[in-house]
Formats: sequence, C-alpha cells, structure tokens
Amino acid sequence: MLAKACHHLLPIKLPATTSPPKLPPPTTYNPSQHTTISRAISITAPAPAPRKTVQDTNAPQDDAVTAFWDYQFLFVSQRAETAEPIPIRLVDGALPSDFPSGTYYLTGPGLFSDDHGSTVHPLDGHGYLRSFKIDGSSGKVEFMARYIETEAQAEERDPATGEWRFTHRGPFSVLKGGKMVGNTKVMKNVANTSVLQWGGRLFCLWEGGDPYEIDARTLGTLGKFNLVGDRNIPPPAEYDDGRGRLFHADFLKLAANILKPILYGVFKMSPKRLLSHYKIDVKRNRLLIMSCNAEDMLLPRSNFTFYEFDSNFKLLQSQEFSIPDHLMIHDWAFTDSQYILFGNRIKLDVAGSMAAVCGLSPMISALSLNPNKPTSPIYLLPRFPNAQPNRFRDWRIPIEAPSQMWVLHVGNAFEEREDDNGNLHIQIQASGCSYHWFNFQKMQVNISLDSNGNCQKCGVKDLNQWNKPSDFPVINQEYSGTENTYIYAATSSGSRRALPHFPFDTVVKLNTADKSTQTWSTGKRRFIGEPIFISKGTKGEDDGYLLVVEYAVSTQRCYLVVLDSKSIGKKNSVVARFEVPRHLNFPLGFHGFWAPDKVCNSSVITSQVSRPNHAFAFSSASDRL
Repeated sequence: MLAKACHHLLPIKLPATTSPPKLPPPTTYNPSQHTTISRAISITAPAPAPRKTVQDTNAPQDDAVTAFWDYQFLFVSQRAETAEPIPIRLVDGALPSDFPSGTYYLTGPGLFSDDHGSTVHPLDGHGYLRSFKIDGSSGKVEFMARYIETEAQAEERDPATGEWRFTHRGPFSVLKGGKMVGNTKVMKNVANTSVLQWGGRLFCLWEGGDPYEIDARTLGTLGKFNLVGDRNIPPPAEYDDGRGRLFHADFLKLAANILKPILYGVFKMSPKRLLSHYKIDVKRNRLLIMSCNAEDMLLPRSNFTFYEFDSNFKLLQSQEFSIPDHLMIHDWAFTDSQYILFGNRIKLDVAGSMAAVCGLSPMISALSLNPNKPTSPIYLLPRFPNAQPNRFRDWRIPIEAPSQMWVLHVGNAFEEREDDNGNLHIQIQASGCSYHWFNFQKMQVNISLDSNGNCQKCGVKDLNQWNKPSDFPVINQEYSGTENTYIYAATSSGSRRALPHFPFDTVVKLNTADKSTQTWSTGKRRFIGEPIFISKGTKGEDDGYLLVVEYAVSTQRCYLVVLDSKSIGKKNSVVARFEVPRHLNFPLGFHGFWAPDKVCNSSVITSQVSRPNHAFAFSSASDRL
C-alpha cells in the first residue's frame, strides 16, 4: 500500500517540468512493537520531464518548486498505527523537572488517498489520533497513534487487508475515481477536527456529527457518543422584523419541512449538527458546546443551540436561538453572561449547488460568501436570561462591526464593567481574514454597551504591531472567558516568496497590555501546527510551557518541541525536542488537548479549546467557500 500526497491542495502552480524530491529511505523497525505498519511512505506525482530534485535542506526559500513539495509533504497519508506506547528519542535539551505529567492529544486527518485512485480534501481525511504521554519526573515521552474507527472508516477500510476504497464524498471533496453522480454519502463523519477529555472520558469531534469516544489507554474507538440526544429544548423565539410579519414565515417553514427528510434520510445528516469547537468554563466547571440545524445551511436563517454540561455530562441548561441571517459559524466565544457569535455571512449558490449534486464539485460549493454588507454581524446571546431579564438589548439584532471579516478562530472573550453606571465593555480576541483573501490577521474587537444594552461603540483593530499572517490563537485556559494578557499563535516569518502566509513556521507571543511581541521560529523547511499552553499551576499567567509539533519536511520527520513560554524570543526558548520515528511520521494535525495526570480540582481539566485549521479549505483567489 502506498501513501500518496494530495496534489490538488496547493494554491500555486507547479512548473510542468518538476519532479518530486527524493525522500530518505525508511528506517528499520521491530514489528513486535507496533500494531500495524504500512509500506514505506512514497510520493506519487504526475509524470513530468526530469528536473533537479529539491531534497537539499538549504534550497532557496523563494523556490516555488520547493514550496510546492514542502506543502505536499505536510499532507502525506500515514497508514501506520501503534497501539503500544513507543518511547521517542530526546534529541535536544531536556524536559524540565517541573514539567507537569500528562498526555498531549493531537488529532487531524491521516489519510487522503485510497488504493483505487480517489483522493479527498484534508478536511475529509480520516481522523488519526496521536498521543504524547509525558512523564515529568523521568523526562520521558511515549508516542501512540491510531485511526478513529468511525462508521465511514469501517466501510472504507478492509479490516483483513488494510486496503482503502473511498465511498463517501465528504463535504469538501470531489470523489475522483469513485461514484460521483447520485452519491448521497456526503456527510462523512471522520472525527478529525478536535479532541476533548471531559469527565474522565476522551472524545474526538468533527464539524457536523456526534463525537466518538476513545479508550485513553489504547486509543481504541469505543463508539459514537450521543452527547445531545433527543433533548427537549424549548423552541426558539419568533423574530419580528419590524414590518408586522415574522421572520419565520410560512415559506421558510415549508422549505425546512421539505429539506428535513432529504437531509436527514437521504444524506444521513444529523438534525443537530454539533460544532467541533467546544469551550470549557473553568470558573463554573462546565463544558459548553453548540449545534446548528442541518437544513439551515440552505436557508436564510440560522438556528443555534447551546448546551452546558457538568463534569458528569449532566445537562445543566440548553437554549436555542433563531437568527434571521444566513451564517456559517466555525468558532465562537463566551463570557460570564453571554455567548458570542461572530457571523460569517453566506448565501446559497444555485450554480454551485447543481454542480455539487452532480458530483462535479464539492458539496460546500452550494454555498458562497455573501459580501453584500460592508460590516460583520456580532450576536450577543444571553447565557442566563432569567438572571438578567432587562440587561441586554434584543439579541436578534446584531452589532455590526465596521469591517468585513471572516472569523476563523477565537482566542478569548471577556467582559468588564466600565463604570458604576452599569456600562459594559466586551473584548473579543480572534483571528480572521477578509472576504477576498486569506491573510490570517489577528484582531481585537471592542464593544461598549450602556446600562440598557445599547451599543455605544464597536471597533476592530489589530491586536498589536505584529502584521504577519497568524492563526490558532490560544491562551492559558485558566483565563478563558475572563480578562487575559497573553495570546500565543502560529504565524509565518514571511521569509519565503512562494506561500508566504501558510504553512506556519513561527510561534508568536502577544502581550495585549503593552503590545509587545516575541517570537520563536523553526529552521528552514520546517513548519508547525497549533501551539498549546501548559500551565505550571502558579499564579503567573505566562508561567508555563508551550507544546508544538514541528514538521521537518525535508527529512520527513516530526518533532515534539517544548518551549519555555517566558523565554519566547530568547535563545534558550527551546527546552526540549523529541523525535518521532520516521516510519510513524504523521501529516499536519488540526487541534490538540492537554490532559494532566493530576488535577487540583478533580472535576476541572485544563484544556486547549479546539481550533481546527481550515486555512486550506478556501481559495485565496475566490470568494467561493
């Protein structure tokens, strides 16, 4: 079986005479130590005329050929798994003695090509869970990796031979080499976006379906977890548009009733599509999660339901909000008193819909950006409406931020009283881009409300002077929902002309108080994914460590890098680097979670709020989703 690269992902054209670089030969391995091992990783490419290879680690950084293959190497399928912990080698520094013991879970796609000529977009790649178990006392790290055995995986992978044959299209892919026309297997729950440990249980989530529960000891899949179930949720309030008629007009209800049996029955979509982004309210020890209605993807309305669970998964409260706007929400925020939705406006694309139904384009082509308004809607939804009946404005009417931005990921949001008159200040820290190109800018949204909830001011500005493309904003999660000073993100050094925005090669630490910036960068042809903050448990907000996976594409190696968060920007910021065996080298991950072995409060687990990387889900030259 061959692991193949996804050549349709790169937003630059490869010269016609380019040949793939030569990879180092695979290392030997002991089969008794691993569950399954695929054949050596190989790269397949078109059959061009020979040209120089680009395996030289000192190749020019602006070389488009090098950039092309570097990008491809980040998305090479990995079919090898290991259910037995494998010690990984320390190659630089040493794990600090005060590093907390625990496990870093990282999920993302692992397979992009099957054995019959079909390829899928990374967002549709089968979920591949990786774990790094860290023993703080001994300084040792053990690695495991296994595929999540979803229903789609069980259908597409032969358990006897290990052969793959894609049958599901997935919402972001065109199934080349498979059944295209009439293929209703669209919503392919691959559990590849985020990972969560809560209530002593481990889960992998996907954007649009039930999470899968995982055995934390073996990474084996236990099955679907019906988190939402058939909850008895009060219906959303009707919206009066001010002209004497309700937004929930008869034609919308009729359209929804027509769509439901098609989407639920034919396309097997979940009525309540769980988002992969969850939040943890450490102060109240609650898990917050959100769902949207499947039919609202195609209707000019949006129904969002929020759920709050205790540490035993007891549902403490749920609320559904019906919003009179066609929105696509990927990430969101919360504060002590509200949920915050930064709306990304979309619209139905008729031509794209026809092409998608015929299998000629991805199903996501049925939707396109809606740039008709020069502003971005921000919805402030009351989290505890009974406790504050007169505090907030009509939540159905958004606050319009004075810029047209597509929000990717939210780092944090918090609220604070401005004065004794009850005026409220809300700050949202997020990464976003314009509707016309993906430049991954970090932004800070400031909203001022008077005592009646009326918006007095709303402004959008850069977090600080760091103007390089950035995404994956993360914080010390003990400050989630409350005022924070430090934000960490993956960013680009901008050192290469080809693909200057992505992949990322730098970690940036932003100080929102004094606007200072510190960075740590990898070497040439090395890239990173999402960083994650590990607190030492002291009172200092930035007193801790950062974990980040480094992808050395020129040698096809992965490293777990430990950074001292206080030393970012200094020569001694790297305190340890561990090398994953070459035959277990894995593709770029999406989001991670840190689960400490010992928790001060038995119910609270400090986590990394998941932020899937969708940088490559869109075209930089088009408004189409």
